[in-house]
Amino acid sequence: MLVHATLLTVLLGFAPIYWQSIVFVIVTHYLIDLAKLYVQENKTAIPAFLADQALHVTVLGLVAYHHEPFNWLAKDLLSAPVLLFITALILVIFVPAVLIKLLIAQWRPDTKDRPQDSVFTDEESLIRAGRFIGILERLFVFLFIIIDHWEAVGFLLTAKSIFRFGDLRQGKDRKLTEYVLIGTLLSFGSAILVALAYSRAVTILN
Repeated sequence: MLVHATLLTVLLGFAPIYWQSIVFVIVTHYLIDLAKLYVQENKTAIPAFLADQALHVTVLGLVAYHHEPFNWLAKDLLSAPVLLFITALILVIFVPAVLIKLLIAQWRPDTKDRPQDSVFTDEESLIRAGRFIGILERLFVFLFIIIDHWEAVGFLLTAKSIFRFGDLRQGKDRKLTEYVLIGTLLSFGSAILVALAYSRAVTILN
């Protein structure tokens, strides 16, 4: 809190007009964080964090509007470019996960069929880690392509191959290796298709 107050004071200056706003931001920041501590649990960590950040941004927006009123119309937020970008993000984050799961479900390796000396067991995996890894990699691929940095996509694929497939090879589990490889290629491919479609749509809109 002391660091937060110091930064606000330095950035806004010592003018009397800002002191009420500084106190308001500090007090609300403390109350919001305190409330988060009471409601946050392992299962609610992400929603609590998102709500916490949203409230902080809202407070800062209200303070900024109090000193410098600005027009933030709903029609600007619902413009075609914004809706197109949001739609593309939804397609990248949610749709491929469902389709990939359906497509490769028939090849999912059974735990009991894995070699006894396999380096991969269900107990060693983080809960839902694969889902988050897939979301992050598709987001990165999507962003790299729309900013025209295809080489970064190759770097990302290479990095994942080094960390993931090296361990799979050591595990001597060919079925699991093929399963992960198919999932990875489908994940990257879907992100590339969405990014290309989005770039094409942006060109048409402009």
